[in-house]
Amino acid sequence: MKKLFFCFLLLFCSFLLIGCGEEMTPRQAVRDYMESYVTLDDSIVDQLNDYVDDNEELLDEHKKTYKEILRTQYSSLTYTILNERVEGNIAYVDVEINVKDLHKIRKETNEYYANNKDEFNNDNGIYDVAKFITFQLDKMKAATETVKYKLELKVVKSDDDWDVAQLSNSDLEKIHGIYNYEEE
Repeated sequence: MKKLFFCFLLLFCSFLLIGCGEEMTPRQAVRDYMESYVTLDDSIVDQLNDYVDDNEELLDEHKKTYKEILRTQYSSLTYTILNERVEGNIAYVDVEINVKDLHKIRKETNEYYANNKDEFNNDNGIYDVAKFITFQLDKMKAATETVKYKLELKVVKSDDDWDVAQLSNSDLEKIHGIYNYEEE
């Protein structure tokens, strides 16, 4: 009888340890999602490549440089999960991120261009957009100053899993560090 009880107890404990794993929370789903940026998960890199490759204004060399800048941006991103609010199968998780301030670089390089237009002309005295983009990307690559943003990520429960919903354009701009915070 003791052996039967012991076997039952062992089976029950095994069930608890293996079969009843801890259910994912919205906070954990957001943590995993943010970590996919920091670790440059393949799905994030694929999205990054699509985002940059869709920009028809950039030359191939500019696309390559911009991808490097964004990969660095993602891998250096830090975040803090502030809180979560669950409303049935939908949750909202507030996250504070810290990224390189590429918006400031874009603003400064545009101001520099406005005051020094001749520097970006070709040998025939005609504006060379590629020259300016190279200048701007070089400044972005050297960026060290950071900015903090708050995101409210929507997390949806389906089939007992919590998944982060598609981010808004402004949230993506914040992760990229190009969000225009001066318009708020």
